Amino acid sequence: MTKGWTKFCGWLLRKMGWTSVGGPMTEKKAIVLGVPHTSASDFLVSYLFYTQFGKKARIMIKKEFFVFPLGPILRACGAIPVDRSSAAAMVKGLIEEMDKQDEFHLAMAPEGTRKAIAKWKTGYHLIARSTGATVYAGYFDWGRKRISCGERFPLTDDSRADTDRLQKYYEAMNLEGKHKDGFRTH
Repeated sequence: MTKGWTKFCGWLLRKMGWTSVGGPMTEKKAIVLGVPHTSASDFLVSYLFYTQFGKKARIMIKKEFFVFPLGPILRACGAIPVDRSSAAAMVKGLIEEMDKQDEFHLAMAPEGTRKAIAKWKTGYHLIARSTGATVYAGYFDWGRKRISCGERFPLTDDSRADTDRLQKYYEAMNLEGKHKDGFRTH
């Protein structure tokens, strides 16, 4: 990644009206949660944000998008094709991949979809606990045009309780997704 590219990404993000709050994650292994995930455009904004710091965050995208010419572009941007038909296999594969790497930053949407859902998924929790990755409560607020890796979000042994606590944390932030009807915290 060239310095010119990182500067361009930061410039483009600002030109689009976005404000970066804070910098990238500092740990070698970390998971940043991207909330609210209501649009495929969240990927572009997140990519520009993280790339402006000279960093690469991996992101899961359903395998159906990995056709030519989009597939090679997505891979170059850090996208990982996933088969959503088997959540257990997907999580296991991510854990194995994170364990192989010295540094691995993974961006995930705990909602698991761009649609509004009441009960968020806990895969991020299993991956973090299995790999020792730090979890950050990241956000992209389309209403205020602010994006951040957010704060570290400490985990316990109870994935469901932690995820419920996470949903309340985000609810208090009053975030707005690109598609307002696509975000629900409870």
